[in-house]
Order: sequence, then C-alpha cells, then structure tokens
Amino acid sequence: MGNRKTQLRHVADAYFQALRDANFTRIPYDAQAVLRAPLTPGGVHAPLRGIAEIHAQWWVPLAPALQGVEVNVVDYFFNEKEDSIVAKAEIHLPGASIRLRVADVFKVSPEGNILEQENHFDASPLRPSAQS
Repeated sequence: MGNRKTQLRHVADAYFQALRDANFTRIPYDAQAVLRAPLTPGGVHAPLRGIAEIHAQWWVPLAPALQGVEVNVVDYFFNEKEDSIVAKAEIHLPGASIRLRVADVFKVSPEGNILEQENHFDASPLRPSAQS
C-alpha cells in the first residue's frame, strides 16, 4: 500500500480510536474542518465548520453515549485521487443500546488532517423490531 493510502488509513483509525477513548483531541481535524453528520443540529444539510463548532455541537452531545463504545472497522475504500477515504465500521453504543453500521468519509490534507468529514449510518438498528 502506498504512503498516501497508509496515511489516509491512519487518519481514519485515529478517528475511531478517539471514539473508543472518548477523546476529541485525538481526532486529527484541520482547524477549519467541515463536518456533515445526521446527529447534529440541521443534520447533513447544515455542516458544522471549525473545530470549536464541531466540538460544541457534535462531540459534546455525543460524548455521554461513548461510554463503553465498541468500534470494529470492517473495511477501507480510497478514491482515485487518494485525497479521501471511506471507512466502514460497526459501532455499538451500549449506554444507548444501539448498534450502528457506518460509512464515514474523510477528505484529508497532504499533512494528514481531516478537512471534510461526512458521517453516514444505517438507521435500521434504531427502529424497533417488528413483533412476530
């Protein structure tokens, strides 16, 4: 695997490890990073801009649910320009009794910082199961 793909993978891994550690400062965000996430005010149509906004509006509400989080990264996908990576993972939030399948997209600077992030997840685990 080329150096750039290795770098992209390290960035994605750092993000998921930060979730496991419940430590926002370990996420390698660029100072002007942009985050689109369904679990933010306005959802994916109202991106959060800059570390302070991402921390206040996404991380702070999320942090309590990270107690005991389990993250299993399943696969990585790279775009042709090698400026972005998609990481597919399974996340279990025991405090909320939720299991998610996610595909998170990270656009990464040459220096290895997240410029843009878009979180996607399968919401079906959030729905109650049908009674048989």
